[in-house]
Amino acid sequence: MRANFVGLVSGLAIIGCTMAQADGKLTEDFSKSPETRWDYVADTVMGGVSSGQVQFRSEGDVAFARLTGTVSTENNGGFIQFRRKLSDRPDEGVSGVRLLVRGNGEPYFVHLRTRGTVLPWQYYQAEFATSEDWTEVYLPLSGFKASGAILRAIPVADEITSIGVVAFGRDHKARVDVSEIGFY
Repeated sequence: MRANFVGLVSGLAIIGCTMAQADGKLTEDFSKSPETRWDYVADTVMGGVSSGQVQFRSEGDVAFARLTGTVSTENNGGFIQFRRKLSDRPDEGVSGVRLLVRGNGEPYFVHLRTRGTVLPWQYYQAEFATSEDWTEVYLPLSGFKASGAILRAIPVADEITSIGVVAFGRDHKARVDVSEIGFY
């Protein structure tokens, strides 16, 4: 099943559902059945040994996804993530990804896949910092880096096919919470 990723835009009202679209900018707030849209993936699909999970939780009126686990670079591994395939792509006017996050102080990443990232190890990546407090993060598309030379330098908004929140690239304990994620 193709899952749908959506982004949060300031002032966008979500009435009666967790997904909304305004002007081609999609929104996710994890409030209703996010497990039907988001998948957990680890490097074990390629022989790595990282382990973890994604849980969908709430505290008061805040729903969120929590990614936890142990990232290991053994056996050519090094990632855990939760991701969502898009059934609707963002419109061409989208300029970046917006998140509301907190975590254990480690840096994390957003990975985007596009129609041009056909191989499993291809993606576009942007890093963000975390702290124990909820923090709003804006990641412009121009700041995403291609994972290889054969990809275009910057992802094109209306070609984005999935988005993931990723603990990546070094041995560490991961804990990152995301209560809102989307495009702006």
